[in-house]
Amino acid sequence: MSNAISSHPERMPAPSGPITGILVSISVAVWLIVVSALASNHVFVAPSGSPPLALLIGVLGPIAVFLAAFYFSRPFASFVLSADPKTLLGMQAWRFAGVAFLDLQVHGILPGYFAWPAGFGDMAIGLTAPWLIGTLIRRPEFATSRAFVVWNLLGLLDLVTAIGVGAIGSFLLANAGGAAGASTGPMAVMPLVLVPTFLVPIFAILHLIALFQVRRARDAAKTAPA
Repeated sequence: MSNAISSHPERMPAPSGPITGILVSISVAVWLIVVSALASNHVFVAPSGSPPLALLIGVLGPIAVFLAAFYFSRPFASFVLSADPKTLLGMQAWRFAGVAFLDLQVHGILPGYFAWPAGFGDMAIGLTAPWLIGTLIRRPEFATSRAFVVWNLLGLLDLVTAIGVGAIGSFLLANAGGAAGASTGPMAVMPLVLVPTFLVPIFAILHLIALFQVRRARDAAKTAPA
């Protein structure tokens, strides 16, 4: 896969312009409508004692579609690789809203084992995103630095941790007979279900785009004449 990531951008055509952007916007809107419709029919609610497979598909499905489009559609790959890194970071700043998980835990709606890592992890990414934007404005080369890569990897790790802890924790507690009280059940129904099935994939995709941009820039630097 690393070879595919490194070589793919080298044969990119010029950015495809507004048409691809319009198609992407329509796709995101349709995705939101579909997720909302499925959630209204409780599709993402797993039977007690069963792993939340539908919810996991809702999380991973959009990411898989993005990766397929990136590797098999040159106009789409060109479009996402031309995105402004500062815009990508600005969108990640919204993750400070993860403080809401802590509030829901205080009110007994979500369990602490999920709310604490999810809430504090999102807050950390959201708080540091503006600092990275300022750094990029002063030093554009920061977009290819190790610190920038590590920050994006940590952002992905936060998302994976929250989803993993929530899914595994709810499954194990239910099977151990300890599901009474606060659980991650509210995350499978509206409106909270939009977090794992819509927002989490978007934030993960933004991190992937940033990492793909780093790889493209580094490869270009290696092949540039001295």
